[in-house]
Amino acid sequence: MKIKDIKNLSEEDLVSKEKEIKKELYALNNQRQLGGRAEKPAEFKKMRRTIARIQTLLNERKSNGKKS
Repeated sequence: MKIKDIKNLSEEDLVSKEKEIKKELYALNNQRQLGGRAEKPAEFKKMRRTIARIQTLLNERKSNGKKS
């Protein structure tokens, strides 16, 4: 998910999207740990980066709200 798409979401949508991605990442990690091979290993990196982007945006919005 690109930063442009993430910036257009509301805080509630961001939180729910983050939870959804974390569940997917957990499932992929479980599958990999149980001896299965991941079809797209690059998905792990993409998911982690998307989670980081969402958390960064939420923290920015939180800090901007406190200042005003």
